[in-house]
Amino acid sequence: MEEFDVEKDTTDKYTLRGRVFSQIREGILSGKYKSGDELKESTIGQELGVSRTPVREALRQLELEGLVKIIPNKGAYVNGLSSKDLKDIYSIRSYLEGLCARWACANITEEQIEDLEEIIYLSDFHAQKMHHEQLLELDNKFHDVLYEASNSKMLKHLLKDFHHYVQRVRKTTLSAMERAIESNQEHKAILEALKEKNCDKAEELAHQHLLNTMANIEKQGLENLIQE
Repeated sequence: MEEFDVEKDTTDKYTLRGRVFSQIREGILSGKYKSGDELKESTIGQELGVSRTPVREALRQLELEGLVKIIPNKGAYVNGLSSKDLKDIYSIRSYLEGLCARWACANITEEQIEDLEEIIYLSDFHAQKMHHEQLLELDNKFHDVLYEASNSKMLKHLLKDFHHYVQRVRKTTLSAMERAIESNQEHKAILEALKEKNCDKAEELAHQHLLNTMANIEKQGLENLIQE
């Protein structure tokens, strides 16, 4: 993990705690810290070049998110994401992404439509070349543009958090070229509905897009994907 500039960051302990929190959470979601691993304040502090205090505060925040369990007089342990957590995230996301598409339908700009068209075009190109990393990056960009187009900072914040939580699983599922191609076709359909200003259709297609993704994840095996 990258060391922080402590002198700079300690000018605002909340900023420092936020960065420590993000680093530990990323370690959990990326699989660096496995379910059941003990998160030792001193060890993590040394890794990040910070004192134990911001680490302790970050662990408490992670406990509120359900990613860490703190046992009094014992320590902090990784909870990670269970298969039920993953199902819950995609179920919730399916409705929020639908709402996002509906709001984007009313607020999307011509520039954002052009951005989505370019993303879809590039996704087709990279799918033919079997460039998995580029496809994942473009998939992220498609959703980011939609989040911006919703014109709601609250909805954008929620969706980006959920998106981040399943990043590792998404990377695995989109490496299956068949699903990557299907996903891009679904993106095309959502874009067409947006261009037609058919908000009902855009919402339904975005909702179904996430349900299709969840069905593909279940097909590949939830437990295996989480434990990889």
